[in-house]
Amino acid sequence: MKVEVNKDICIGCGLCTNIAPDVFSMNDEGKAKAIDGEIAEKDQPLVEEAVNSCPVSAIILKPKG
Repeated sequence: MKVEVNKDICIGCGLCTNIAPDVFSMNDEGKAKAIDGEIAEKDQPLVEEAVNSCPVSAIILKPKG
């Protein structure tokens, strides 16, 4: 699985970075960004929690490949 953040709707609340700090970080504009590449299997449940916790639904899961 891959993940990305829609920077146009992200409000920078930081929930995703608190839930899955190995996957998400904040950029210089105060918006969340996700790592490039495939998400490690150990982080997948946390990423799903972050997706479900985002107040503006800015996190997008992409299928593997």
